Amino acid sequence: MANLIELRNIKKIFKKDAEQELLVLDNVSFSLKEGEILAIVGRSGSGKSTLLRIIAGLSKPSAGQALYQNEPITKPVPGISLVFQDFALMPWLTVLQNVELGLEALGVPRKERRQRALKAIDTIGLDGFESAFPKELSGGMQQRVGIARALVVEPEVLLMDEPFSSLDVLTADHLRSDLLDLWSDEKKKNNGILLVSHSIEEAILLADRIVVFGSNPGHVQAIVKVEIPHPRDETSPEFRKLVDRIYTLMTTEEKIIGKGKKEIDLGYRLPDAPISQLIGLIELIAEEQETDQAVDLPKIADELMLDIDDLLSLTEVLDILHLAKEAEGDIKLTEAGLQFEKADILLRKKIFATHLLMYVPLVRHIYNILNASHNQRVSKKHILTDLEEYLSKDDAQRVLRIIIEWGRYAELFAYDDSSEELNLENPE
Repeated sequence: MANLIELRNIKKIFKKDAEQELLVLDNVSFSLKEGEILAIVGRSGSGKSTLLRIIAGLSKPSAGQALYQNEPITKPVPGISLVFQDFALMPWLTVLQNVELGLEALGVPRKERRQRALKAIDTIGLDGFESAFPKELSGGMQQRVGIARALVVEPEVLLMDEPFSSLDVLTADHLRSDLLDLWSDEKKKNNGILLVSHSIEEAILLADRIVVFGSNPGHVQAIVKVEIPHPRDETSPEFRKLVDRIYTLMTTEEKIIGKGKKEIDLGYRLPDAPISQLIGLIELIAEEQETDQAVDLPKIADELMLDIDDLLSLTEVLDILHLAKEAEGDIKLTEAGLQFEKADILLRKKIFATHLLMYVPLVRHIYNILNASHNQRVSKKHILTDLEEYLSKDDAQRVLRIIIEWGRYAELFAYDDSSEELNLENPE
């Protein structure tokens, strides 16, 4: 089979200012073949959506090449369509007008684009809603409009950026099934789909091959072939074995130092992990963990109904804090994690505070600044300035938000929203 898309050593660097750079993608190489559905899975922030924008011609790589039919992609091209995660519909346009947008941009005559748009709307199951506005539609119906708008231009390559993540489970399942039915049409046998997914199960259900992304920066960690015939049964041993394999790949860290722990510095891009969810996960692992046996991550994901991004964000933080150890698709509480789970509220806070200071340099940095300050206060802006030496402005804001939550829980420091200052926790 010929390559529809070929990526050659793609690198993407975002410049924060004249001197600072943030490497988002590094040496990404793979291809999308004719008649293939290819899925990309990886931790949140690994550059998956950035890569799709490069393939769509909406962004340029800093190095390397993205090719469509052996020609470099330097701008949006007619043969490639992109379906966004958030529907991206024009609220002032009807369903029909939204679907016609792409054809209008291509200069298709009004009569022809109207006929093609009506056919696409019928195909995607929205017949009768042509004159409706997006606000009148459910989330699933809005995403159907997005898919119809992408399909109406008859692309050879359909790019989909987590297209079902905003939908409820039943609607998402229905749309996935419809997508497979549409793509099995004989007319589309030479076309291809490149899908970014936050769900391992979704990737296995749909894809012929799965690209597993590593992070910091984003890179290809492995490419897994799915050899299970359609229709695929999520409960079959072959399916569950493949789920375990991909979880194993995604929890196999490449940046290892010392005793096999992650290398964390002041500017480490900490994941979102609310304290309530961390505690809930520790308690669940303790319930499932039997006499020194690790717990299967896919099983935890099913019980908590968490997608891969949310679950691995939590397990990564527990690993960083030495409260749990994740490896090869499993997780197990450490002695400190077991002690935390059995402790009362006050002792839990002390254990958490100790581990934050020991293993999270940013927490230690803030704590030291507060102790050295004459009034034991520091402005949020000051800490953000430090963080922006390493992270983008948005990431710095996000990381500090989660650090403030952790610090408050551990009673290491407090935060005054009115003055936007952090201060040493003082119960008196």
